[in-house]
Amino acid sequence: MSAAPDDPVYRNPVLDADWSDPDVIRVGDDFYLTASSFGRVPGLPLLHSRDLVNWTLVGHALHRLEPESEFAVPRHDCGVWAPSLRHHDGRFWIFWGDPDQGIFQVNAPEIRGPWTRPHLIKAGKGLIDPCPLWDDETGEAYLVHAWAKSRSGVKNRLTGHRMHPHGTELLDEGKVIVDGDRIPGWFTLEGPKLHKHDGWFWILAPAGGVETGWQGAFRSRAFFGPYEEKVVLEQKDTDVNGPHQGGWVRTPSGEDWFLHFQQRGAYGRVVHLQPMEWDPDGWPVIGDDGAPVAGHRRPDLPPQRPAAPATDDDFPGGRPGRQWQWTANPRDGWATHHSADGLRLTCVRTPDAHDLRALPHVLTQRLPGAPCTVEVDLRLDDGEPGARAGLAVLGDAYSWIGLERGTDGAVMLVHRFAETAAERERDAAPPRPAPGGRARLRVDIGAGARCSFSYDTGDGGGDGAGEGFRPSGQVFAATPWRWVGALLGLAALARTGQGHAGTATFTQFRIRIQEKRADR
Repeated sequence: MSAAPDDPVYRNPVLDADWSDPDVIRVGDDFYLTASSFGRVPGLPLLHSRDLVNWTLVGHALHRLEPESEFAVPRHDCGVWAPSLRHHDGRFWIFWGDPDQGIFQVNAPEIRGPWTRPHLIKAGKGLIDPCPLWDDETGEAYLVHAWAKSRSGVKNRLTGHRMHPHGTELLDEGKVIVDGDRIPGWFTLEGPKLHKHDGWFWILAPAGGVETGWQGAFRSRAFFGPYEEKVVLEQKDTDVNGPHQGGWVRTPSGEDWFLHFQQRGAYGRVVHLQPMEWDPDGWPVIGDDGAPVAGHRRPDLPPQRPAAPATDDDFPGGRPGRQWQWTANPRDGWATHHSADGLRLTCVRTPDAHDLRALPHVLTQRLPGAPCTVEVDLRLDDGEPGARAGLAVLGDAYSWIGLERGTDGAVMLVHRFAETAAERERDAAPPRPAPGGRARLRVDIGAGARCSFSYDTGDGGGDGAGEGFRPSGQVFAATPWRWVGALLGLAALARTGQGHAGTATFTQFRIRIQEKRADR
């Protein structure tokens, strides 16, 4: 969450949305962060900050998931898992694991690119969470990764490799360098971040699961071990559950900081900033003596204006902003560029019109972690019966409100939902006329991601201070996917058939945070 430049204290989370599995580096006076993007496109988001508190989204490093045929349809929990971001030899590098394919790498001369196409450096099932290290003292290069039991049958261990200094291939078959099964009480060891500091090889890695776990530190004088371990961050008596998996970064003045996530249900994995010091025995101490802080003195860095990743969008020229991602690799014709403002989506014909979760052409952005109001204007343009479009809160269960053209050509306001594991959506409220084929759609998202839908069709109805908004359906509790928080989505679709089914135009997308704490 952004902070005022004259406020000496920041409040956590500093990124109050689903920026899962963050990793961070410093290059000069600039800090950069990337995060998991799973099956959404573009992937590998790139965030920038000058003070570690205020962050903006500046681009993505991955424009299409490969192999493309595998991601032509949504694979919400697959794709890009736990990337590591590094800067070496004048280039930015990102390594990540696809649990079904192996370890990939991309690199670029500048953070905004151009980024190379993904290069597979180790094929295999269950290879996740890779992190490279270039040892400037010896010229050697290394890579460590974890394992996903769902694909490999193996977990709770870290495997190390020698890597070619060019970062293009591994030079051996790998060796288990940390076995969590041999450490009493440790389980689900994953997410390693590899560093060289003060003559030690360091692996900062979480264990214990995303909702209940802790952050561990491992050190050895040799890369292949043996390693000793210590728990350096855990929940203790705070309300920050499972504080772990993130990145360590040092400021120009020598301060150390640690960015990590907290799992918050439908909100996904929000990002906290923790102070980090070193104890007399040379171990890192994160937070307040190993407990996460809710707020702290700001880093010793030049003050910055309040900033946060963009959410609002007028879609100039028909182009969505950087905050939007498709639910699969995009295809030509889903969106039309034009000279005015507004997102013009084609009502794509699909046999899956009964289930938004199966559609690749849903445009999404992250659900804010604070109570908020989401609004967008929608116009359903000329099209065939069955063409529909709307605003969705999307997860294992979903609900959406929007417009649909009936068999008589009239446009109706519709509100539908689907429960978790349900094969088809159902009406959440009776259809209502939408004169002129237009509506202003609203979702009020309260505590616990409980969503109240409403609409204004411009016909003078409603009872709220002349606004014209009318409530629709029951309160809907947003749900995440397995590893991904709930998403806000814009969709346009139609049933299977022949010919063009019509278009839908979205304008003035806005998110208003309802409760802003002055101390953030």
